[in-house]
Amino acid sequence: MKAFAHFCTITKHKKLVLKECFRVGLYKQGLLHDMSKYSWTEFRVGCRYYQGTRSPNNAEREEKGYSSAWLHHKGRNKHHYEYWIDYSLEGPNLLAGMKMPVRYVVEMFLDRIAASKVYLGDAYTSDAPLAYYENGRADELMHKDTRELLEKLLHMLAEEGEETTYRYIRREVLKR
Repeated sequence: MKAFAHFCTITKHKKLVLKECFRVGLYKQGLLHDMSKYSWTEFRVGCRYYQGTRSPNNAEREEKGYSSAWLHHKGRNKHHYEYWIDYSLEGPNLLAGMKMPVRYVVEMFLDRIAASKVYLGDAYTSDAPLAYYENGRADELMHKDTRELLEKLLHMLAEEGEETTYRYIRREVLKR
């Protein structure tokens, strides 16, 4: 039963991201978003740790001290800023966030909206993705320009709603 519920959850999330990507013109990214979640490496973890109210990766992380599914996922999906962490040229052995291409920052933004909608259901509000982001720990590892754009979009969504934010993404962000 958990396997079916997990499948439904990730498929619902994927459909939402697809819809949102299509709204801003990111057709290929919408179609290919999170395909690795259906791989055995990620899917079996999702089935085992499925709860329905949060990512199964967090439950695996709590039990093992790391999430094998997340390590697999972030290494294959360019819309996660963790994909873009590399050694910096500005010092010995320092990890740093590299600047993400704008289209992946937009997909990351849309991914956060979809995840919030899936896990919050009817309790979702347009400020939920911003609240989730502010509870995270991306400050030191996300590239400054990437962080600025993501935060701008999250604040715009919270203050002005989807239509205004998506129009801005189509007309300004993706046209650069």
